[in-house]
Amino acid sequence: MAKKRSKRYRLAAEKIERNKTYSLAEALALLKDIPKAKYDESVDVAFHLGVDPKQSDQMVRGTVSLPHGSGKTVRIAVFAKGTAADEAKEAGADIVGYEDLIKKVQEGYTDFDIAIATPDAMQEVRKLGKILGPRGLMPNPRTGTVTEDVVGAIKEFRKGRVEFKVDKSANLHVVAGKASFKPEALEENIKAVVEAVAKAKPQSSKGKYFQSMAISLSVSPSIRLDAYTLIK
Repeated sequence: MAKKRSKRYRLAAEKIERNKTYSLAEALALLKDIPKAKYDESVDVAFHLGVDPKQSDQMVRGTVSLPHGSGKTVRIAVFAKGTAADEAKEAGADIVGYEDLIKKVQEGYTDFDIAIATPDAMQEVRKLGKILGPRGLMPNPRTGTVTEDVVGAIKEFRKGRVEFKVDKSANLHVVAGKASFKPEALEENIKAVVEAVAKAKPQSSKGKYFQSMAISLSVSPSIRLDAYTLIK
């Protein structure tokens, strides 16, 4: 049964040629032109990658520092103790703890967007893998969320560093800003996303890496792009 779309979505779809591959400038102009929701929607970048996520050496995961931020206020949790915990609190982490925070998460608390841990804390934080992993919140050295420099990591995520990770179907989504951003800011953010995902290509991946790419608002049809035209 076909999904029933809103009038706003259908009006937006009429403006977008479904099978056309747009330039980034054309796509951003379309995003500004299509009907908007009553809230400031996110601008999402979606890829289908030529990797096999079932193979451990073809997992695509990393972070990208968006030049103009994501427009999203993130809640940051830090698993640390001693001096590192004190520094995390001073740096503005929303919640800081070790055994107490681990216990709280085990009881169901996951009201945060980013989890950072010091390397010595990971011995116990690993026990939260089944809770944090499916939510994309598990600290990982590849995303800079397992680090001795918790202050630097907090500052980077506050400025607009976002994580990305390919899913089981080889799709990857990244938020690149808000609909209210100027086109120039969205252009720089989207190019930064493409560059970061390109650099994260596994060496074992063969063939065409970017199978497809599209941008969209939170609730809008997708606009197709060619990722290879955006790589320096």
